[in-house]
Amino acid sequence: MEEGGNIVDHHGCDFFPERWFDHIVVLQTDNSVLYDRLTKRGYTGKKLSNNIECEIFQVLLEEAKDSYPEDIVVALRSDSIEDVDRNVSTLTDWVRSWSS
Repeated sequence: MEEGGNIVDHHGCDFFPERWFDHIVVLQTDNSVLYDRLTKRGYTGKKLSNNIECEIFQVLLEEAKDSYPEDIVVALRSDSIEDVDRNVSTLTDWVRSWSS
């Protein structure tokens, strides 16, 4: 991590040191889309409802804003393949500008 240029994928952020990151990205999904994704993965019961509730209350976004400077926290939509493509492009552009 000291050398920089890393991407960390995790579902929580309050235990990572602030100095590690230039950007914090929180992917958000419409609840109906999320519900379909999670049921296709076999999520049921409490696990399914906890994930949906987390998204409704924007728990991860709020956690990120509480843990890091708000100006480095960015929320991106992740409802469709087009959103994923746009997010990859955005992140790729950020990495390129960071390493220049």
